Amino acid sequence: MANAQSSILILGTAQDGGYPHIGCQKQCCQRVWNGTSERRYVVSFALIDPETKHWWMFEATPDIKEQLQYFNKLTNGAYKYLPDGIFLTHAHMGHYTGLMQLGREALGTKGVKVYTLPKMRHFLENNGPWDQLIKLHNIDIQTIKPNSITGLGEHIKVLARTVPHRDEYSETAGFTIITPGKRYLFIPDINKWDKWDRDIINEVKDVDIALLDATFYDETELPGRRMEEVPHPFVEETMQLFNRTDKVTKAKIYFIHFNHTNPLLWDTGIQTELGNAGFNCAKQGTKL
Repeated sequence: MANAQSSILILGTAQDGGYPHIGCQKQCCQRVWNGTSERRYVVSFALIDPETKHWWMFEATPDIKEQLQYFNKLTNGAYKYLPDGIFLTHAHMGHYTGLMQLGREALGTKGVKVYTLPKMRHFLENNGPWDQLIKLHNIDIQTIKPNSITGLGEHIKVLARTVPHRDEYSETAGFTIITPGKRYLFIPDINKWDKWDRDIINEVKDVDIALLDATFYDETELPGRRMEEVPHPFVEETMQLFNRTDKVTKAKIYFIHFNHTNPLLWDTGIQTELGNAGFNCAKQGTKL
């Protein structure tokens, strides 16, 4: 089958603030500052088509310059430096602010395609410095409508859907990526699964790999702060939900978008428990 080897490469797994996290003097981040644990870039991945040598980046993170170099290293320079397009989920800092590196103060790109939902486009067009990227043609906004499919060449398609999240500046997208060999689901941010108008269990069953929001492991993670201020499905909640399904369905789930406090980043015991329960953690640098 043509393009059967299309795949994704994980370029980052951390929540918007990255790992280590600014201002964190706790053991979770000190192990990185001290060199005993590896840094994780903010959540992103590359969708690659080895047949055409085209590739697309999902999210433009604060770590984009490192991630572009990382992608080049992982692929041994087989692909061009810049992607054929960048898909953005929403207007929170970890998911779009890397676009600034494409502007005149840095790389000064020409016409990099950026795929967004309508409110995200409006936000970029009407707020600086992002509007300058558009005026100078550093980026070329491609509007995606919710529930529509965007074709990327002959073999790859991306389906965009809106998901409930803290939409202060834009709506929030979840993406289903359809390739000849695999289907991928990407939802790095959502308030709670039961707030969505779709059944997450059915959505996972419909794909081969699901990259799902794992910002927090449980409700005890941010002492002194109301978790309702930053709603996400706890990993424990997602595991409980999918424990009602079979092992094939659970094995499709790769947790991603870890806050620096999430023990899945650094606690090997918790990681082992998760694996024994039939789930996976997305790992930076792996191909899926």
